[in-house]
Amino acid sequence: MSRETAAPGSTKSDGGRHRRGLRRTAELMGIAVTAVVSIAMIGFILLYWAQDLPIASDLYAGFRAFGRGMDAAFGTNVFRHPFMWQSMATGVLVGVVAPLVGTFLVHREMALIGETLAHTAFAGVAIGLLVNAMTGWDGSLLLVALVVGVLGALGVQWLTERTDAYGDVPIAIMLSGSFAVGTLIISYGRGLTGINIEGYLFGNLAVVTVEGARLMGGLSILVVAGIALTYKQLLFITFDEQAARVAQLNVTGYNTLLIVLTAVVVVGAMQVLGVILVAAMLVVPVAAASQIARSFRETTYLSVIFGQVSVIGGFAVSVGFGLPSGGSIVVTAIAIYLASIVGSGFSVKAISAHG
Repeated sequence: MSRETAAPGSTKSDGGRHRRGLRRTAELMGIAVTAVVSIAMIGFILLYWAQDLPIASDLYAGFRAFGRGMDAAFGTNVFRHPFMWQSMATGVLVGVVAPLVGTFLVHREMALIGETLAHTAFAGVAIGLLVNAMTGWDGSLLLVALVVGVLGALGVQWLTERTDAYGDVPIAIMLSGSFAVGTLIISYGRGLTGINIEGYLFGNLAVVTVEGARLMGGLSILVVAGIALTYKQLLFITFDEQAARVAQLNVTGYNTLLIVLTAVVVVGAMQVLGVILVAAMLVVPVAAASQIARSFRETTYLSVIFGQVSVIGGFAVSVGFGLPSGGSIVVTAIAIYLASIVGSGFSVKAISAHG
């Protein structure tokens, strides 16, 4: 008998480690590609902003030529237009930050907060449109929506901390109340000036303005930096809030930060997805990742990757078939979710906070 005979089970163990290594490599490659694409989109936003500067003008001309080359290669008439690139840039950034924040919300059973803040931001857009119509003010509607959304987030947090109602009652009150306010303002405004808000309700590539794309670029950097700097604290609170309080962590402060970051993401994503569908990007990619991930960190990686695939695939469907961008992106995300269920063998795994 050979002395080199392998110990029982060692081959299976080596095979398992090899598969885990390949999986880890694939995930990191996906995150790397996502990071490169996101940085490129932020670069385009900056380049479009500075196109009249001497150096930037040449780079911008080269980018336009690249877009025309892509149209020639794919037989389309899309990539030569700067407004399409700013819409795609906004969508790509939404595909990163929405699942990133959503990972914490889903594991804390706070998925409804995204819908609530979307309705609050809708009220903000309605206020901005009414002020615009009545005074001739030409400011950014998204900035108004951002201010109102953040105030709504702080309001939800205040109600949750200071009332004895069940956890989701303040959220439900804010959701219905803010949407009611928005509908009243829109109805009143239409009677005066004919306000139209359908693009913000259902999502529209044409809704994304130059200012909106710049705002989304800045907000995305803010959200990623905020999550990166507070990741360990948010992770601790997500899995054991009581222990975090015992450890004298500022739980209220970090909860407020998470809700404010959610409001920021919702306002940026509203341009592409619309108020009605914006919450889906906070939840669906995370739900898909949770089906096959083995740890919270892996869930975060996969949700961002799935979010990115959903946005790019949804844009392809939207442009190819002339369909609304919001619905196309969400349907693509749901398709990925269903595929992840099939791929996981219909099983539900417990997520570890480690790894």
